[in-house]
Amino acid sequence: MAAGAQAQTVLKVGSTPTGSPFTFLDTKTNSIEGVMVDIVKAVGKEAGFAVQIEPMAFSALIGSLTSKRIDIVSAAMFITPQRQQVVSFSSPVYRYGEGLMVLKTDNKEYKSFADMKGMTVGVQVGTAFVEPIQKSGVFKEVKLYDNPPDMMRDANAGRIQGGFMDYPIAAYILTQGNYPNLKMAQSYQPTIMGSLGLATRKEDTELLDRINKALTKLQADGAIDAILKKWGLGGA
Repeated sequence: MAAGAQAQTVLKVGSTPTGSPFTFLDTKTNSIEGVMVDIVKAVGKEAGFAVQIEPMAFSALIGSLTSKRIDIVSAAMFITPQRQQVVSFSSPVYRYGEGLMVLKTDNKEYKSFADMKGMTVGVQVGTAFVEPIQKSGVFKEVKLYDNPPDMMRDANAGRIQGGFMDYPIAAYILTQGNYPNLKMAQSYQPTIMGSLGLATRKEDTELLDRINKALTKLQADGAIDAILKKWGLGGA
């Protein structure tokens, strides 16, 4: 078939403007960039469709998918049983847990919640980490934050003694140098591990199959690892 004889299908992909290095708004290009953007573009190239990135709040992603405003979700979204009741997920592309940010002057070897008894900590609303941290019962207070910058500002100023959020996102933000008093507690072992995947509507079984076939090939030939390394992450 001659090139261009068949118009390529364009699928709309929901991604968030906050969530470096997975998805974020690059102010230089005014477009969404990051790990999950690179992955969905590579999947599309392999599976034979073009992608149009649609920026939206994390909380709007699943509703936009089920109401057909978008066709795929590619963001820092964990595959969870609750979400799997509503949408279908691809095979996992990356696995990680929560990270703990503390002041650089705090040299205690934190390994688990038990080592933080009596501390005031922060956690980002809407993440899978909120409930386990609240239910642990070891903290003096658990403050909830709508976004990472607010929590990191409070931690940097010593208003909270620790902050929990997605480890790769927290580590990436700290490398930017805007919170000079903070470090990741490297001794800390995450309690809530999760895997990221692309999400499709339940009825789009053919699309999901094409995505999974593309991911299998991209994982086998090292393309996924190359994308992860580009953004400073280890292999999946």
